Amino acid sequence: MKRALHWTVTLAVITVTSSLLGGPALATPTGIPSKATAQSQLNGLSVATQGSTSGYSRDLFPHWITISGSCNTRETVLKRDGSSVVTDSACAATSGRWYSPYDGATWTAASDVDIDHVVPLAEAWRSGANSWTTSRRQSFANDLTRPQLIAVTDNVNQSKGDQDPSTWQPSISSYRCTYAKMWIAVKAYWALTLQASEKTALQTMLNTCAS
Repeated sequence: MKRALHWTVTLAVITVTSSLLGGPALATPTGIPSKATAQSQLNGLSVATQGSTSGYSRDLFPHWITISGSCNTRETVLKRDGSSVVTDSACAATSGRWYSPYDGATWTAASDVDIDHVVPLAEAWRSGANSWTTSRRQSFANDLTRPQLIAVTDNVNQSKGDQDPSTWQPSISSYRCTYAKMWIAVKAYWALTLQASEKTALQTMLNTCAS
């Protein structure tokens, strides 16, 4: 009985301490596949020469849209990926903590955080989304079901721009496995094509995964 009580108290102390220290939020995008599933999806994707950005505009991928009540897509992801997030009546985050898995930074102001499209909108355009309807592009740009949206450091997201994994990968090398699985899952669901160099980079990243 005393041993059980000891472990109960210890667990409570660890939980409180962790909360006070404000460790990284555990929330991650939904739909991240296993290594085996991602490998199967990667094998099934079509390799093609990358298209051009002719005609591309972010306005052709309407975002952010209302998700629930007064909360739009950005605000929904901020709440999902942050810890101790407080919002006002308009659903804007007024406080919280956000851990960016791309670079390992933690932020306490929502203004320091961007919502990254894992597969960038311009990259999607060059990979087949140029032939989609605006409605389909809107669904892609606000996809909360696949691992397409994640809260990260704003300037890291901006430096990534519209690059694919052959030219940009998270600086935290231990996260590259997860990043590859997310990228593959999104491209597989939305039936987007790959460049040969992109597929090679994804395979190299996937090979680092334990599962």
